[in-house]
Amino acid sequence: MSDRRVLFAIRDPGAPRQPGLAKAIQVAKAQGAALELFHALTETLYVDFGRYEAGAVDKLRERIEGAARVHLVRLCEHARKHGVEADYSVEWDYPPHEAVVSRAVSVGASLIVAECHKGIRTRPWLVPLTDWELLRTSPVPVLLLKNARPYHRPVILAAVDPAHAHAKPHALDERIVAAGAELGKGLRGTLHMLHANYPSIVGADPSIGARRAATSWSTLTFEELQEQERAIFEEFRARTGIPRTRAHVVDGNPVTIIPRVAGKLKAGIVVMGAISRSGLERVFIGNTAERILGALPCDVLVIKPKPFTRQALRPARGMRVKMPATPLVA
Repeated sequence: MSDRRVLFAIRDPGAPRQPGLAKAIQVAKAQGAALELFHALTETLYVDFGRYEAGAVDKLRERIEGAARVHLVRLCEHARKHGVEADYSVEWDYPPHEAVVSRAVSVGASLIVAECHKGIRTRPWLVPLTDWELLRTSPVPVLLLKNARPYHRPVILAAVDPAHAHAKPHALDERIVAAGAELGKGLRGTLHMLHANYPSIVGADPSIGARRAATSWSTLTFEELQEQERAIFEEFRARTGIPRTRAHVVDGNPVTIIPRVAGKLKAGIVVMGAISRSGLERVFIGNTAERILGALPCDVLVIKPKPFTRQALRPARGMRVKMPATPLVA
């Protein structure tokens, strides 16, 4: 997070309350970053061209853009009063998550801040939501806001798996801890580290940490595999310099352990990694990670491995204009 620009994605600039803005300001200020307020205009305009004079669509577009800008200017003024350099941008583009990612990458943002979708996700694989799609597709770290409570010396909980029992890339845990440490320092918080000790059938990666991990999983009991992971975690803890009093190894499935420990510590932010192997990021986010994210009571910072493969930037798709299926009523 060195480019020092934070992008805050705003769904509705005209909403009477912007609960995530205070946190976005705090994060930008903590990182010494400028804040950009971004709104994607995604709606389709239905126009009966036979009833409009030339240039009417352009006027309609300008009116909609102007209304959004009025609100964004006011929000920028609010951020500046809190000592943060702020500007805004409005673009006609769709779908919204692609618009946010494209804008963040094009301006070199080091972080995207977005509010979490409210409501129950009974079938998330059938209903794509902007916040979840951001986590799947963004090469930029995403801070997903789950509540409106401002940060006050928050506990930052870095969820790591240094044994790589679940196939995480080797450098991802280091990035998770580094991101948590930077955020914690800027917000004057405290960094904790957690490993949910739940060995997979293949055991620990023999190339990581304790050389005792080279023992074949087939010769070890489940308890011995857990002890092996504890040893690897201790090596990782010592390497990162996290005090033992703030390093937690808890036996159990991460789906239940991470939310439980976050609640016990009253964490303000949990930092997690997302696997981005080709074709699998949707499965990972849509299954294990989504269950964890849904259960967490606090905000979540999601880090992707480096480099994260993504498609080349595309230009904004612009405004969608369609003829109505039935004539518009005067």
